[in-house]
Amino acid sequence: MTMTDSEWDKLLQIKTTGRDDTHADVYRYPYEPTPYSVLERLANAGYIRKGNTLLDYGCGKGRVDFFLSWQTRCHSIGVEYDERIYEKAIENLTSGTASGRVSFLLANAEHFAVPETVDRIYFFNPFSLQILQKAMSRILASYYAAPRDILLFFTITPSDEYMAYLLASDELTVFDEIDCRDLEGNNERERVVIFALKGMNYGGRLKLYRNT
Repeated sequence: MTMTDSEWDKLLQIKTTGRDDTHADVYRYPYEPTPYSVLERLANAGYIRKGNTLLDYGCGKGRVDFFLSWQTRCHSIGVEYDERIYEKAIENLTSGTASGRVSFLLANAEHFAVPETVDRIYFFNPFSLQILQKAMSRILASYYAAPRDILLFFTITPSDEYMAYLLASDELTVFDEIDCRDLEGNNERERVVIFALKGMNYGGRLKLYRNT
């Protein structure tokens, strides 16, 4: 039986539904949580496990962090720049299931020093290409300081601008994609595109990106 987003919120004892564009601008996009149906598919793909630490850029009220920590037993770190929305995430932390594996930080992505424990990174269209480029510099700095396997998840319908930048990067390669076209309105472009840092042990799972 498929659960609605509201039912998932109730199960996880959090409040994350609704869109909020109060402080959105051309660089930072509105708060709009990832549909739970997409998160279920991501969790079931097996790329995030108990031993992983997930960094969620533009975490909003923490839906990704609570769900994936509950479903996969990973640790999650949510980074949010909007103080008002960050406070909502902190409120959820007091009641949410899996709160012991979740933490939130009030910070700008472009200035955030990525902890060396982080090996999974999640993006749901949180900000502009300019901020993404600066965040990637921070990710790479963390990787070179402590080399490790890192996967980056871009959900859903990654923009052409994002994809052009990511595909042209010398440090990244497409690892896999998770098809979500049958979810949330049957958008033909909806998917989770997974990138890996080059040099990672791919285990034979490397795939070519299909821009269709």
